[in-house]
Amino acid sequence: MVVQNKLDTGDSRKAVLLEPFVHQVGGHMSMMKYDEHTVCKPLISQEQWVYESLPTAIKQFTPQYKGIISVCLRKDSLGNVGLIASPSLPTDNCSSLDKEHSVMLWQEIKRTSTTSSERLFVEWSQTPFPKTIKDSCPGKALFRTELQYHTAISSLMEDTNGNQSERKSYNPWALHCHQLHLNRMSSKLDENKLHQFLLLENVVSKYQYPCILDLKMGTRQHGDDASEEKKARHIKKCEQSTSGSLGVRICGMQVYQADTGQFLCKDKYYGRKLSPDGFRQALYQFLHNGNRLRTDVLEPIVSQLKALLSVIKSQSSYRFYSSSLLIIYDGQEPKENKETLDNHPQGCFQNINRTMPHGTGYPKVDVRMIDFAHTTYKGSKYNHTIYDGPDHGYIFGLENLVKILENTREGE
Repeated sequence: MVVQNKLDTGDSRKAVLLEPFVHQVGGHMSMMKYDEHTVCKPLISQEQWVYESLPTAIKQFTPQYKGIISVCLRKDSLGNVGLIASPSLPTDNCSSLDKEHSVMLWQEIKRTSTTSSERLFVEWSQTPFPKTIKDSCPGKALFRTELQYHTAISSLMEDTNGNQSERKSYNPWALHCHQLHLNRMSSKLDENKLHQFLLLENVVSKYQYPCILDLKMGTRQHGDDASEEKKARHIKKCEQSTSGSLGVRICGMQVYQADTGQFLCKDKYYGRKLSPDGFRQALYQFLHNGNRLRTDVLEPIVSQLKALLSVIKSQSSYRFYSSSLLIIYDGQEPKENKETLDNHPQGCFQNINRTMPHGTGYPKVDVRMIDFAHTTYKGSKYNHTIYDGPDHGYIFGLENLVKILENTREGE
């Protein structure tokens, strides 16, 4: 049975195009956009169980869980594969799906370079089919989507091409994950087979230009069910990265650059190579919009991290192995805030934020825990080992993160 909790879908019989979620900056499993306020990802039972049983104190730091949706694949006459979700799909197969209410995804992926993904960004354009075609297919939403990979000659922080200010660019990691996912699914294409997906809140939907930092938290990344080979591999990654030294490492990020109108993007391979000093510099870069350090978002981010730290310390058996923490703020500065920063360009964030109103001009930020496929706790039916006390590896990472952000100053 298809489950939906608190999800407004309008016409419940209308199938939905699952588009790539273009603001996915990390992870290896493809996130898809279900609607403006909802994303979905392939269901993993252990993660579903965590979302359904999280204590209230932790829920405020996670995306809202909205239930489960059934998804099946469709291939058009040209061989392009699309993912279709519908609340009205039967529980056993997709054969009865009304194709007049279906939505297909046409993809044209052009690669202009194979250079390092640290220098790549994606320009995402979505153009509806002509009105006459749309009118001839009532209930159908047809889109042609072109995903073009472009290569920046230099870092986007240094790009001075004024013509790019009107173009939106997105993290290429999202399209990388989506393409791999479609390749895996289409290799065993069965149009009658259902795939279950988790429905989750789109935590960046309220941001015009979402700046996102994906952090892998804790000093241990392997789950209790990991094979010896996987365990050894993850232990080595932790030892050779800031996971071991700081309890946190960067898995991806995108930062809106106000001077170019584009996103500066980094992936997990960049994060693995960082030293502790490099990690600190990367955090500084995450808070820099190409013109100035966003000191206005520092205090609310630190405040939320401290609140999360207090919650994690109060949990008696949770281990959030291989989970991530998202830090989000809007690259579009509030007008009041911009004027304040123009008047105090060298001020430290504590002094500036004392003058910031907690009204419409106060910057929105979010701190959200995600990815619970390997999370374990006492009482879980997927529990392998019972732990006592809080997750000290996660706490170690949070404390270091707070300390680094608190020490961040303009020009340092």
